[in-house]
Amino acid sequence: MKSKSLLLAAVFAVLGTTVRADEGMWLLPLLEKMNKGRMTELGFEITPKEIFDVNNTSLKDAITVFGNGCTGELVSNQGLLFTNHHCGYSSIQALSTVEHNYLKDGYWAMSFEEELPVDGLTVKALESFTDVTKKVEKVFKKAKTPQERDSLYLDLQEQLREKAGCDGRFTVGTLTSFYGGNTFYFIVYKEYRDIRFVGAPPSSIGKFGADTDNWMWPRHTGDFSVFRVYAGKDNEPAAYSKDNVPYTPKRFLTISLAGYEPNDPVMVMGYPGRTNRFMTAREVKETVQANDIAIKMRGIRQEVLMADMQSDPAIFVQYADKYAGSSNGWKKWTGMKETFERLDVYERRAAQEEEFAAWVAEGGKKREARYGNAIAQIEEAIDGREDAAMLVKALSESVMKIELLYLSRAIDGFSETMKIEDLQERNKTFEQQFEELASIYKDYNAATDKKVAVAMINALRESIDAENLPAFYKEIDEVFGGDVQAFVDDMFEKSYFTSLDKVREAISSSDEGIFEDRANKVYRTVADVFYPAYQTEQSFYEQFFQGKKDYIAGTLEMREGEPIYPDANFTTRLTYGTVQPYSPRDAVYYDYYTTLDGVMEKEDPNNWEFVVPARLKELWEAKDFGQYALEDGRLPVAFISNNDITGGNSGSPIMNGRGELIGLAFDGNWDAMSGDVIFEPVYQRCINVDIRYVLFIIDKFGGAGYLLDEMEIVR
Repeated sequence: MKSKSLLLAAVFAVLGTTVRADEGMWLLPLLEKMNKGRMTELGFEITPKEIFDVNNTSLKDAITVFGNGCTGELVSNQGLLFTNHHCGYSSIQALSTVEHNYLKDGYWAMSFEEELPVDGLTVKALESFTDVTKKVEKVFKKAKTPQERDSLYLDLQEQLREKAGCDGRFTVGTLTSFYGGNTFYFIVYKEYRDIRFVGAPPSSIGKFGADTDNWMWPRHTGDFSVFRVYAGKDNEPAAYSKDNVPYTPKRFLTISLAGYEPNDPVMVMGYPGRTNRFMTAREVKETVQANDIAIKMRGIRQEVLMADMQSDPAIFVQYADKYAGSSNGWKKWTGMKETFERLDVYERRAAQEEEFAAWVAEGGKKREARYGNAIAQIEEAIDGREDAAMLVKALSESVMKIELLYLSRAIDGFSETMKIEDLQERNKTFEQQFEELASIYKDYNAATDKKVAVAMINALRESIDAENLPAFYKEIDEVFGGDVQAFVDDMFEKSYFTSLDKVREAISSSDEGIFEDRANKVYRTVADVFYPAYQTEQSFYEQFFQGKKDYIAGTLEMREGEPIYPDANFTTRLTYGTVQPYSPRDAVYYDYYTTLDGVMEKEDPNNWEFVVPARLKELWEAKDFGQYALEDGRLPVAFISNNDITGGNSGSPIMNGRGELIGLAFDGNWDAMSGDVIFEPVYQRCINVDIRYVLFIIDKFGGAGYLLDEMEIVR
């Protein structure tokens, strides 16, 4: 294995190199080495040390992981936190009922007492970020097999956790790889588990434009929500308690109302989820294949869900979050397919591989031995797993989305519980299982799921070879004469798992029939196909991993002298750039900001995606924008910059050159949907909700202006 010093020589050698300011998700510990000069040139006043200081409080202490896939920022010394509306969406949905529909109507706590606890929601604050590459390499040298390597890796992680004082609950540590497994950091977080919902606008603001405007510019969405982090009286993380108090952070962000102009320096700090900037041409082809399957299946399922959601407010509340999560990926992958073709992504990746192959050939036998087989290994692994991988994708996006089949898997847990001899302990375990199921059944509608089942069963039959269909298709044909609806009706009628009451009654009455449940038998036929295919797919992992690792290591060496950032992996990053308009096509020009006027221009009372709240229209008509207005009297809503972001950056703060909060990043743009694979400097833009619109909605629209009193706001 290449030593750390040699491997990272390409990464650290930045003298005399120009960094393209609009590309890069940079590691905070390396900002001083890689990015200080260019950031100064762009006009940043804040220094890398003020952004990230391993020994002292710095800007990074105000940025958090929100939930399991977003970013949040602390904006007061009382733990107040901003994130996107779509990041808070699942929490808001979980708290909503038909009578108190916070998704539809919004919500604003007018005191600490009115803030609503969110069960299961966590916020993580970064404690340390330590390079442990040498330790990992030392451990790996001892391994004789991949299995032994993985075991030693986990052992080292546990040792590092113990040394860092991680308890696995309130202090957590992860050993994380970068640059394709060539570099490793150990990252420690404090995890806060008492998070309360403070407020959010109605979805007609927070999700304005919904599916139609998603991933699009111009945008007019007030995509924000407000939460508060609570801690024990010692200011340390604690489980929920009414005695907990608002968390006092090490650092919180100052908010600026000064706005921005084109070419103003801006930076986004957050937790981007996943990019693949070292993707090969063969991987591009595989990605498009898999996305095509997901696009088809999700499109069919979403039509069923939306029809039921529109017909019944209760179903809308139950399925709003499920639908939103599905449709977000569906539209992203649709855009990726379009831009992959329009921007020749496959051809560009193939050209980079030709460059790599030429560089390997020029380096003689030593370089050939180290990197010569990298691309071939990747291609062979993908070719070998192709059929299995596409089958796994098809199953997971179709019949495995039938919720009844998922619910019936609880039988396995019940079977284990039945083996507990102590009756009191057995009953206690059953109650815990019922409690877990209750949270799922709260958002379950059997009638809707039945429609999904019919649609998904038909869609899968149309999409894969008959020989790969689960065995229950034979039953459909032989017992039900090919009538899918009749088969589904029979399965739902005979299954215990269509409601929690039926499950509880069966267990309470010791009804052995539940262990032969109709839906569970259908699920097992799906599992009989899925798991062998999954195992086949995974059997090529080691070959693919090694090929990719070598390809990335070789690329770093080939590009020695350039600063190179690792792919996003949901670890803290900084991206910097400028506020910029753009022109995606001939004679088309997009300005760099939008205003509330655009909301009114898009209004359509007959389309749920573009309904405008009466109160917002009143404020617009009266031009009652207060201190949040532009000089010309209009109210800003959103703006764009050329910052490099991806999923996970949702909710991230976008800050000016002094590190002051001017907005929240919430989306990328349709014209550069290939950006996770290749950054598109001409087209790629980060879409941000303006902080002035956020404060206006809180203050003027929501009537919760008291919240601003705990913020530090400057002009």
